[in-house]
Amino acid sequence: MSDLVVSISGLEVVGHHGVHPEERVLGQRFVVDVEMFLAHDGAATTDALTDTVDYATLCDDISAIVAGEPVALLERLARLVADRALADPAVRAATVTIAKPHVAIPHVVDDVSVSLHAVADGS
Repeated sequence: MSDLVVSISGLEVVGHHGVHPEERVLGQRFVVDVEMFLAHDGAATTDALTDTVDYATLCDDISAIVAGEPVALLERLARLVADRALADPAVRAATVTIAKPHVAIPHVVDDVSVSLHAVADGS
């Protein structure tokens, strides 16, 4: 068996997350990266979508999470996205990184991000 990893990089979604009220009112762009470690490498030989992650559907679901109900912290948002990735039976572990490119701090930075690595129950 080989290790199979499916990645989504640079998914941009406008959301209303943050600790400060203006972040929740105005909203801002979030950039999401997800790396999923699959439980098996079946799709490499079967060529069947049912043996891997449907990343189009996953992008839709992640976009809905980020555009949806506001949370205060990137850490919580990363957990919600990781839980969705791990809900796919093909995924045994996932690393989620969520970046805020336009964070409201008095320093010049490219972005501020949080990464969370989560493992499916039973893995």
